[in-house]
Amino acid sequence: MTASKKIVIFGIGDIGQLAHFYITNDSHHEVVSFCADSQFVNDSEYLGLPLVEFEEITTKYPPGEFAMFVALSYSKLNEVRAGKYQEAKDKGYELISYVSSRSVVWEGTPIGDNCFILENQTIQPFVTIGNNVTLWSGNHIGHHSSIGDHCFIASHVVVSGRVTVEPYCFLGVNSTLRDGITVATRCVIGAGATIVKDTVEEGIYTGKAAELRSTQARRVRI
Repeated sequence: MTASKKIVIFGIGDIGQLAHFYITNDSHHEVVSFCADSQFVNDSEYLGLPLVEFEEITTKYPPGEFAMFVALSYSKLNEVRAGKYQEAKDKGYELISYVSSRSVVWEGTPIGDNCFILENQTIQPFVTIGNNVTLWSGNHIGHHSSIGDHCFIASHVVVSGRVTVEPYCFLGVNSTLRDGITVATRCVIGAGATIVKDTVEEGIYTGKAAELRSTQARRVRI
């Protein structure tokens, strides 16, 4: 277990609120403040904690005494989160990761910094997870797979064994990756899509959505 840290969360949207909840209720760290870019700071508090402009954060919460967690989504294919992650590092902050105690993660699994790994994951042996990766709830990450930096994996995704997911990818809800393939950099895998071969860089892959077949559901026996 890493040493307990006093944490400043960057982000005052839904993910910032969720990060506060998870870190407060399921980690040994203490959230002491929030921060955001100055144009988004319209109050002095958020969730009962001080809210500080990111531009002034080092004077009020110096990096030698406080760590940070960047709580942002997959906007612009994770580039917004990646940019703020790098800015925080450039200011000298250590970036903590959160890994839910309600997930199955083998001890010693390499996990980078600023990762947000929620409940009900199955992360098998010999998996590597890069920096600034979000794994939403309920995913399966198969053995000998690697997840690159700045990826966002939504819920109930199946990553089979020996898969490589390169940086800046988004994997949608219920998508499935066949074993042994590579998902190239900056790919978007849509909800429910099944990928059975290597993808191309910046590819967008979607499955066929359900179509209306009938308006007589009440007459169907289930």
